[in-house]
Amino acid sequence: MLFGNAVCKHRKIILIIALILLIPAILGMNATRINYDILVYLPENIETVQGEKILSEDFDMGGFSVVILENMKNKDILTLESKIKEINNVEKVICIADVIGTEIPKEMLPNKVQDMLYDKNKTIMLVTFKEQISSDETINSVEKIREITDERCKISGMTATLIDTRNLSDSEVIIYVVIAVVLCLIILQLALDSYFVPFLLLVNIGIAVLYNMGTNIFLGEISYITKAISAVLQLGVTMDFAIFLYHSYIQEKNNFTSKEEAMSNAIRKTFISVLGSSLTTIAGFLALCSMNLSLGKDIGIVMAKGVLFGVISVVTILPALILECDKIIEKTKHKEILPKFTHLRDFIIKHYVIITILFIVILPIVFFGYKNTAVYYKLDKSLPESLSSVEANNILKEDFNMASMEMLLINKDIPEYKTNEMIEKIENMEGIEWAIGYSKLGSIGIPKAALPQDLIDVFQSDKYQMILINSKYEIATDELNTQVKELTNLVKGYDENAILAGEGPLMKDLVEIADHDFNSVNTTSIAVIFVIMLFVLKSFSLPVILISVIEFAIFINMGIPYYTNVTVPFVASIVIGTIQLGATIDYAILITNKYIVARKDGKNKKEAAKESLGTSIGSIAVSGLCFFGATFGVGAYSKIEMIGSLCTLMSRGAIISMLTVICVLPAFLMIFDKIICKTTIGIKKIN
Repeated sequence: MLFGNAVCKHRKIILIIALILLIPAILGMNATRINYDILVYLPENIETVQGEKILSEDFDMGGFSVVILENMKNKDILTLESKIKEINNVEKVICIADVIGTEIPKEMLPNKVQDMLYDKNKTIMLVTFKEQISSDETINSVEKIREITDERCKISGMTATLIDTRNLSDSEVIIYVVIAVVLCLIILQLALDSYFVPFLLLVNIGIAVLYNMGTNIFLGEISYITKAISAVLQLGVTMDFAIFLYHSYIQEKNNFTSKEEAMSNAIRKTFISVLGSSLTTIAGFLALCSMNLSLGKDIGIVMAKGVLFGVISVVTILPALILECDKIIEKTKHKEILPKFTHLRDFIIKHYVIITILFIVILPIVFFGYKNTAVYYKLDKSLPESLSSVEANNILKEDFNMASMEMLLINKDIPEYKTNEMIEKIENMEGIEWAIGYSKLGSIGIPKAALPQDLIDVFQSDKYQMILINSKYEIATDELNTQVKELTNLVKGYDENAILAGEGPLMKDLVEIADHDFNSVNTTSIAVIFVIMLFVLKSFSLPVILISVIEFAIFINMGIPYYTNVTVPFVASIVIGTIQLGATIDYAILITNKYIVARKDGKNKKEAAKESLGTSIGSIAVSGLCFFGATFGVGAYSKIEMIGSLCTLMSRGAIISMLTVICVLPAFLMIFDKIICKTTIGIKKIN
């Protein structure tokens, strides 16, 4: 009561401090760097990441872009090349015009060279950058290249893709929040008894969201996926805390003459009630930190902070807002439109055995779908085809057969004859279009004496020689991943320290790490939440029952894509189960706590289930619908499929979890009542 009394007494000071703290929060949010490259979250100790460091440190090739030039004469190409070289962070600019100049027609070049570098009226230019692909310097360099080129030039590469992803994401993120707020507002207007209270609840959560986003500055940077979904996810996950406080305040006003006393008691009850559920939600998000792919840590820490700020704001800022606006709330009262769900409650209690049988029948079907849902890893697949970078990447693939470019790094001292032998074997592999290193340049008809120094420097450093390998297989496909394995086995026979670098090998590692993370993060989240519920519920059996119910809902949610023939992004397949478990386990805890209380009071299992379900359906429905509203609109609107798919899965998961907890959990509580009573501290023995 002391804390609640202090909040009520100093509510004006709390609101003033809350508003002042918004200033550093907004400044911190704007200063937080957003990363758009998922590959930087790969572990630093893997070989392919080490290869990227060698490219950057030994070859000054932190990143590169292939510029597609259409209907341009050699003299215009050389002029453009000079302009690009002047751009800060650009290391080398190389094209065939450097070799043949403005006088020699391309028809005089060997056929192999023409096939590699020309397609009708198109040719290509290689631009390398000193800094990494996703660094601010490289992003600025590519943007400047776009500024000085016209419609005859298209820039491919990961940096160009990241820029387009950033621009699209930044243009949508405000709309995500607006959609989420509007849909939540509509649901709250239907569910609550005041037209004004929904605005207070949303203002309170909005403040908590800004605090969360502002403190991200201490992380250094966050991913664009985290930025896009964290606000709407925090809104959906923490709304039930705010609703519970308001409902508790309304009830306590009937028991106290003073609104301050009523609110103080409501704060105490709310804090006790949300403590267990918020801990499980936070634990669920923190379980993402167990991923080898550190994107999980990024999402997990941000969302765990979000829940914590949500709880703090609900027991401090929201009570102050409600007390200050109490007169307006009373003037805007109306009848609750949301039904009481009494018929649904009675149906579930009456048919709990049938519901349990249906669970047993459906479980293997949805589990099979859950295990076999197809995922994709190709990053630009989630982007619209109309984007400039996607269009350029498609031209490289279709017109130049350059679907994936790998950089093979081997010891510089390996004899030239061995290097050429290895290159010939590489070129004979299925799916390889061509492979070229310094030792092979003469064999394609270009005298080494005629080569510009910039081109020579691309292939050689003090320690390494680099071989460019062009594959016709697309990045993140099974064909390319198999090819990368075969390439690695081949080159290790010539140099055991050889490293295959580039987007293709990086994506292969991403696929393998993601598959491992899929299993480990789900196991970790279940284990952590199980231990917390063991202490919260003081029972050995109840945590098993509750987790089984939510996992069943997750199986349904993630199994639907298999039966509807939908492929989901790999990020969704890893994190959605943990998010759904952590975000909706509190629905189950709410019903279970009330069931335990009723059984302790001596009620039989049906009476206890009826009471716990009857007093919980409304709260669960409002919370689930708010979670749905906060994420559904984003899923439907977003043009970035990775974000849209995540939000669609979260919105659908909220509804599935809501219905599963309401229907299946009470049935389980009654079916396993004897076991629950024997394994739960404090419940009276059954006569």
